[in-house]
Amino acid sequence: MASNVNKILVSQPKPTTEKSPYYDIAEKYGVQIDFRPFIKVEAVNAKDFRTQRVNILEHTAIIFTAKTAIDHFFRLAEELRIQIPEAMKYFCVTEAIAVYLQKYIIYRKRKIFYPASGKLEDIMIPIMKHSKESYLIPVSDVHKDDLLHLLDEKKVRYTVATMYRTVSNDFEPDEKFDYNVLLFFSPAGIASLLKNFPNFEQNDIAIGTFGPTTAKAVRDAGLHLDIEAPNPEAPSMTAALENYLKSLPKSGKK
Repeated sequence: MASNVNKILVSQPKPTTEKSPYYDIAEKYGVQIDFRPFIKVEAVNAKDFRTQRVNILEHTAIIFTAKTAIDHFFRLAEELRIQIPEAMKYFCVTEAIAVYLQKYIIYRKRKIFYPASGKLEDIMIPIMKHSKESYLIPVSDVHKDDLLHLLDEKKVRYTVATMYRTVSNDFEPDEKFDYNVLLFFSPAGIASLLKNFPNFEQNDIAIGTFGPTTAKAVRDAGLHLDIEAPNPEAPSMTAALENYLKSLPKSGKK
């Protein structure tokens, strides 16, 4: 545990709104919070995609697990000069992802499906109502297999296509790295930390994570975990961070 916190690094892009809870925390506790992703997304180009021998038009439905997947699916379709059929069906794991489709297609409920609950397992309800479709799943080279296991259990036909890559967002040699707290949101972020700083010594630097797989990556790397979310007292990373700061000596506050 860090005895004194004045600089915190959040390994995510800077919030697009000034109403982010991170800014409230920075003001309340008198700390500096910087936003700097440890990973970034790179496109798989048309040439590399072809080596996967995936024919997009052989599929009648697409499953989107992220907005990034939507962007890269339509980017690749354009690069490959593929006209996506009007009859194509789209299955999204959340409503927010479904709404994002409007950026590329006319939004019609008859061909866009998502679970009202927002839970991954509930996407199987509309999928099973269209179990005869042939599904394509655009993914990153680093992805979770939870959805694939659900599809396998129900013997749904699908193809996984890597359309983008998650890579380390390397630090510049003169880039400062003098933080008391580091917050991570994916195992890839931990891998990037160790790639950028192969001789990293945690000492009294506090590490926080969101999600069990990221927490496991920290422990597997031999590092100690100080902030873990979600938990019963803190459903979000910002709530867990605030609880951590509250636990520090009172001198750490304004």
